Amino acid sequence: MKHIKELLKESPEEQIVEVNGWVKTFRSNRFIALNDGSTLHNIQCVVDFENFDEALLKQVATGAALKVKGKLVASQGRGQAVEIQVSELHIHGTADAETYPIQPKKHSMEFLREQAHLRVRTNTFAAIMRVRSALSFAVHQYFRQNGFYYMHAPIITGSDAEGAGEMFRVTTLDLKNPPLTEEGEVDFKEDFFGKETNLTVSGQLEAEAYAMGLGKVYTFGPTFRAENSNTSRHLAEFWMIEPEMAFFDLNDNMDLAEDFIKEVLRYIVEHCAEDLNFLEKRLLDEEKTKPQAERSELSLLDKLKFVIDNQFVRITYTEAIEILKNSKPNKKKKFQYLIEEWGADLQSEHERFLVEKHFKCPVILYDYPAKIKAFYMRLNEDGKTVRAMDILFPGIGEIVGGSQREERLDVLLEKIKTLGIDEKELWWYLDLRKYGTAVHSGFGLGFERLVQFATGMGNIRDVIPFPRTPQNAEF
Repeated sequence: MKHIKELLKESPEEQIVEVNGWVKTFRSNRFIALNDGSTLHNIQCVVDFENFDEALLKQVATGAALKVKGKLVASQGRGQAVEIQVSELHIHGTADAETYPIQPKKHSMEFLREQAHLRVRTNTFAAIMRVRSALSFAVHQYFRQNGFYYMHAPIITGSDAEGAGEMFRVTTLDLKNPPLTEEGEVDFKEDFFGKETNLTVSGQLEAEAYAMGLGKVYTFGPTFRAENSNTSRHLAEFWMIEPEMAFFDLNDNMDLAEDFIKEVLRYIVEHCAEDLNFLEKRLLDEEKTKPQAERSELSLLDKLKFVIDNQFVRITYTEAIEILKNSKPNKKKKFQYLIEEWGADLQSEHERFLVEKHFKCPVILYDYPAKIKAFYMRLNEDGKTVRAMDILFPGIGEIVGGSQREERLDVLLEKIKTLGIDEKELWWYLDLRKYGTAVHSGFGLGFERLVQFATGMGNIRDVIPFPRTPQNAEF
């Protein structure tokens, strides 16, 4: 038994082959286009209907699952080198031709999201998911080759790494009749874990603990944010890649992040050429429907090579603010969010301007104002900026966020006190600064953002198998 991807590469010598797959089309009661998910391309299976029972052939419809056995011969038709002359046909499972949603025609992305359990049978989603799988492998391969240990961070947590407060609560309490304290508040001491717990927004804090014993670790797992945002950029459940490195300063961190991104993208360019070429053509067709001003200047493969081949420009936040303040879009009030003063939180339109218009290459911004960044980032000597860094990409804006972590106990205590964070909740995190503290750094990369960039998809819901968004947990 071989995959269709392998059979299509074989020379036709009338050898007997066996293959399983799903019917894409069945034409003239004779030609079955079969696909097993291993490749974009179908294999043509030619049936001599006189040799088969008519009742059996009636079950061969789009969507049905078959096992086919026959001779692999040179194809008589266009578009394929080989085909199978069918001698045996077995129906694994039939499909009702009238109700099967994934018909051989163009479907909208909105319709396919409603059929998320079947959409992977389309060429577009099969290609996306094969690229996603290859990227996942490349992530693990990169870290393994560079001396990292894979760490499984907890999904249930009692701390909020981002300080955002938008988390999903985990509880076994009776919501209709929860236990109450004397003050009338919900008594979480009666809950399963004896305290308030949530689904994690990040594995970073726990990864820091393990980096301070193993040296270099990374997490790669699901994270959750209860942000009521129904946009093409947000998911409630998504996967995060988060390396943490002991004895790395911010420059080491930036070097690693740049090298990592280039290597994983280089891997898919080398190993997913067929799928990337298909997705590039799809993107070019989509671009033609947009107004000229909104069309991308780069094709999909050009964007990937743009990142792989270019050195990332590194500039401070302060330098970026000056560039943006003096830019034409800002002066002519073309930006939706005008840059007027130092301290502004940069938006996607500003990040994309720096990458696509000003520098024309990926950009790393660093040394951000402390007020717009998380408590764990190392405070600079100026007292107003932190050793944070963001990597900005064409078409997306920020794709990586990271920092050198605050390793000084007194400074960290002062910061969490100022922000009103409960010191008792972070006792173990503070312990890391008491016992063998050291310079250390890390970053986070939203995996779906990376898949979006790699596949050219405009909506983040189309690069994860079953998207979780506000009012949607259907599958």
